[in-house]
Amino acid sequence: MPDVYHETRLRVEELNAFYGDSHVLHGINLQVNRGELVTLLGRNGAGKTSTLRAIMGLIRRRGDIRFDGADLSRMATHRIARLGIGYVPEERAIFSSLDVTENLLLPPVIRPGGMTAEDIHQLFPNLKERAKSQGTKLSGGEQQMLAMARILRTGADFLLLDEITEGLAPVIIEQIGIAVELLKSRGYTILLVEQNFPFASRIADRHYVVEHGRVVDMVTREDLSNPAATDRLHSYLGV
Repeated sequence: MPDVYHETRLRVEELNAFYGDSHVLHGINLQVNRGELVTLLGRNGAGKTSTLRAIMGLIRRRGDIRFDGADLSRMATHRIARLGIGYVPEERAIFSSLDVTENLLLPPVIRPGGMTAEDIHQLFPNLKERAKSQGTKLSGGEQQMLAMARILRTGADFLLLDEITEGLAPVIIEQIGIAVELLKSRGYTILLVEQNFPFASRIADRHYVVEHGRVVDMVTREDLSNPAATDRLHSYLGV
């Protein structure tokens, strides 16, 4: 692996998380190194989204979460975001009463180095064409592009992306994949929750498999050339 990957940005150890009295994560362990694109794979309900939400402090959690040396385990969500972690939730959370430009400009810039509107329009040309369209008028793919674009404007350089291809047409998935690979080439570090394994396998450096709130396996891009590794993934994912 290139030297750029040797610096760990995110380290999660023995992460447990809860929704009320429901114990949903049972000791998650993972790490993401600078410049990597890492996926969390697993079936519905495995704990993938809960892992992202726990990292961001959006649900009750305990365990050790370190980002660039900072302890996130007791840190408030707004402080976590200001460290440069951007979260794009599965529900996208586009404001339907605002147009594309208003949605794009809504989050504050928290760090220098964020993308300009021109940068974003180059990455997602659809958003330039729909700049004055209301959120309710956007397709699912355009809403996904806008949800990602809002975070890129803030200056975050570590992205938590949740199910960014779900429900999208193949041509839009291809566009999203190209954009994610471009972000990676520009130095962004990405932790991606994904059920679309063919999509994930093309773009990711490593894959963690989550089952019942635990990481049960880790497979690298190189491992995918080994039939035994792909057979294991197929058995976990049912693909």
